[in-house]
Amino acid sequence: MAEFTLPDLGENIEGGDVVNILVSEGESVSADQPLLEIETDKAMVEVPSPSAGTVGKIMVKAGDTVKVGQAILELNDGEAPGSDGEEEAPAEEPAQEDAPAEEEDAEETAEAPAEEEAAQPKAEEKPAPKKSAPAPAPAPSQRKVAPKSAAGVPAGPATRRLARELGVSLNNIAGSGEGGRVTREDIIAAARSMAPVIERKKAMDTPGEASNDSYGPITRDKMAKIRQTIAKTMVQSKTTIPHVTNFDDADITDLEAMRQDSKDEFSAQGLKLTTMPFLIKACAMALRKNPSINASVDMEAGEVIYKQYINIGIAVDTDRGLVVPSLRNADALNIAEITEEMATIVENIRANKFGIEDLRGSTFTISNLGAIGGTYSTPVINPPEVAILLVGRSRMMPIVTKDGNIVPRLMMPLSLSYDHRLVDGGAAARYLNDIKSCLENPGKLLMGL
Repeated sequence: MAEFTLPDLGENIEGGDVVNILVSEGESVSADQPLLEIETDKAMVEVPSPSAGTVGKIMVKAGDTVKVGQAILELNDGEAPGSDGEEEAPAEEPAQEDAPAEEEDAEETAEAPAEEEAAQPKAEEKPAPKKSAPAPAPAPSQRKVAPKSAAGVPAGPATRRLARELGVSLNNIAGSGEGGRVTREDIIAAARSMAPVIERKKAMDTPGEASNDSYGPITRDKMAKIRQTIAKTMVQSKTTIPHVTNFDDADITDLEAMRQDSKDEFSAQGLKLTTMPFLIKACAMALRKNPSINASVDMEAGEVIYKQYINIGIAVDTDRGLVVPSLRNADALNIAEITEEMATIVENIRANKFGIEDLRGSTFTISNLGAIGGTYSTPVINPPEVAILLVGRSRMMPIVTKDGNIVPRLMMPLSLSYDHRLVDGGAAARYLNDIKSCLENPGKLLMGL
């Protein structure tokens, strides 16, 4: 048996948290088969097996924090137990007899004891205790106790989303899927069984271990790696960057009319046209005219780094926290291309099919609060960027025109936070005005002016 250690996961990544163990001790695995899931920075990474073999002792558990180079499990690079054809000395090497039995247990159902006896005619004295037992020994995957933290419960993103929508805690569910994985049917069954209790007690569904403080019941849950990363970044941003926020509204009445006229054409191509691609294009075009917003500050070197590329970070709300993938070269894309790219990015993020590099390299970030609700806010800058735009929910408002008439117009609230070390109020106002000009004159977005 050789120790398998956590491999290098990427640049500047020292380790991560174990979310799920995907194999069991004694299990035969193939080369590149996922062994466990690691959460590092904002990405979930599957760690593959370096070769075919048999899993020995597993040295970590769900919830553990491991570092690159740390031993994870033992892996026999040879053939699986019992495959070498040797028949001698079964009494002297009981471990070689027990391993196949465990593999059979893992594959057989509750009706397996009779078949197991037939498969081992030379060991008549061993099945006797099994006959007296009330039930056969559970498979290795069934013996595992579900971890206390919901982050360690084996379940897919869609299943977690359903659990959240139905108010079901994953901690209390024994998964019926392979390896104890929680399925959609498990969530629905749990929701039905919990309905009377929820209706009677009105209990809050929170993750973690049950406990009490001085005032009543509580639960304690380990902070997910992504939330720890967000917390550190936000503290760094607020303690090192002097934030200022400008508020304004853009009249998107004409833009909305254009979107309504075009959405069927996009739908025919399998794309949903929202306001977001127009906003991304407007921000990217305005950055070309305002390079100080598309920059970063190096205080140690006493330099300003002006980026000659424009990558827009898009804040996406997921069940694991806020994730900000980067849309590369947004200024060079048209509305249709941005729509298609965004659909792919959001699908990959919510299906957890992304790498750490997908979250890096942004020069400016957009956060769409309007998709959830709300008007204005004071967004926190995502270092090393120097500005972030938060968009609220558009609403009809009475607007006084130049000739004194009052007309209803669809107004989009905008909140621009900027780094006052580099960006002055005038520069921020000019940038925000350029964004508004693009949104209020949508022809500019189509022509790239």
